[in-house]
Amino acid sequence: QVQLVESGGGLVQAGGSLRLSCAASGRTFSSYAMGWFRQAPGKEHEFVAAIDGGGGGTYYADSVKGRFTISRDNAKNTVYLQMNSLKPEDTALYYCAAGRSYYSGSYYGDYDYWGQGTQVTVSS
Repeated sequence: QVQLVESGGGLVQAGGSLRLSCAASGRTFSSYAMGWFRQAPGKEHEFVAAIDGGGGGTYYADSVKGRFTISRDNAKNTVYLQMNSLKPEDTALYYCAAGRSYYSGSYYGDYDYWGQGTQVTVSS
């Protein structure tokens, strides 16, 4: 069992930055990948970024590559999503997710535990 709690969302102007955090408890944190997904109103869940259990491998959706950075601190059982150069189309509910294994990709089914989400709203 893994519990995930996100924080750091909010309202920001286009071009601004936010850093999301996700604190995990339960399984040994470094043993599984972590991912971030988002869902905008009326749209499907969208993969944003993933990081392997050790933090050495990362993977991004094309829509955020070069603007967002995923990282993790295994000593603090926390994964982060640094979001820069935000655009109105980044507006969504952002979820962190715990992977089923050390490596997880962009597939929703690669993850088995989900947080409640934190809202990010980018104004134009």
